[in-house]
Amino acid sequence: MQELLNNWIPNVMSQLPDFYKAIGDTLLMVVWSGAISFVLGLALGVLLTVTKPGGILQNRVIYQILDKLVSLFRSIPFIILLTWVLPVSRAIMGTAIYVRGAIVPLVFGAVPFFARIAESAFSEVDPGLLEAAISTGATTRQIIVDAVFPQALPSFIRGVVLTIISLIGYSAMVGTIGAGGIGDMAIQYGYNRYETGVLVVIVIILIVIVQIIQWIGDWFARKVTH
Repeated sequence: MQELLNNWIPNVMSQLPDFYKAIGDTLLMVVWSGAISFVLGLALGVLLTVTKPGGILQNRVIYQILDKLVSLFRSIPFIILLTWVLPVSRAIMGTAIYVRGAIVPLVFGAVPFFARIAESAFSEVDPGLLEAAISTGATTRQIIVDAVFPQALPSFIRGVVLTIISLIGYSAMVGTIGAGGIGDMAIQYGYNRYETGVLVVIVIILIVIVQIIQWIGDWFARKVTH
C-alpha cells in the first residue's frame, strides 16, 4: 500500500510529518477559536434575543447597537476582515502569524456568525412557553436556561456545526498570512510549487473532516430533538 501511495502521491508521502503538523495546527486553531466564539457568540445571541422588541428585557437602544455591530462584521468578507484585525491580533497575542496569531481574526469572523445563529435558534421557541415561564414568576436566567435553551438545543447544535465548518474554511484562509495549518501548506506546496497531488490530498482531508463533523452534529441534533 505504501509503495502504491509513493507512486501516486510522492510529494505527499515525502512530506507526511508536515502534513500531520498542518492538520494538527488547523485543529488547534478551530478548537481554540471555536471555544471562544461559542461563548461570546452565545452571550451576544442571548442579549439580542432578550433586548429585541418584544423580548423579556426589551431595550431598543442596546438591541440596535448590537444588531448593527453584528450586521457590520458579518458583511465584511473574511479575507478583508483578516487583514483589518491584524493590529488587534498583534496587540492581544503578541503576533499576527502562526496559530496564536490566527485565533483573533478567526474569533472576529465567527462570533457575529454564531450570534445570529443563536438568535435564530432562540426565536424558534414557542412564545407560549415563554409566557408560561413568565407567568410562574421565573427569573430571566431561569427562563433562558430552563425554558428557552432546551427547546432551542437542536437548532443550536446545528448552528455549532455550521460554525465549526465555517471556521475550518476560515482557517484555510489564514494560511495566507503564514498562520500555518493546511491552508498554509496548500499555498506553500500546492500553489507556489505546483504540487497538484498536495492540493488534491488537502481537499480530500477537508472533505473528510467536514463530513465527520456534519455527521456527529446531525446525530446529536437528532438525539436532543423532542
